[in-house]
Amino acid sequence: VQLVESGGGLVPPGGSLRLSCTGPRGLNEYHAYWVRQAAGKEVELVAAISTGSIRTKYADAVQGRFTVSRDRRTLYLDMTELKPEDTAMYYCGQHHNWVPARYSRQSLQTQGTQVTVAS
Repeated sequence: VQLVESGGGLVPPGGSLRLSCTGPRGLNEYHAYWVRQAAGKEVELVAAISTGSIRTKYADAVQGRFTVSRDRRTLYLDMTELKPEDTAMYYCGQHHNWVPARYSRQSLQTQGTQVTVAS
């Protein structure tokens, strides 16, 4: 299933953005997640949400600032209090199993959306 991210952009430190991720068949049947990759760094998990929104998982670096949510067709990432270190390409993904520790190792199959936090 081809997923498409949107919502990235350039924001000043302390700003907010909402990222969205949609697919032609929706995301309802799978656990879903956001990962990011900054220039020269490895992919890291940002947030994950289970089917039915029962469970969520956040990276320590974004806990309390980012919120992951979903509806039947779209995955969201609400980002507040953005910092320069949040600058990265953000990608969404989905998985049959709830294994957040593995999501950052999944191959990146989408185009991503760039988030840049700078004055």
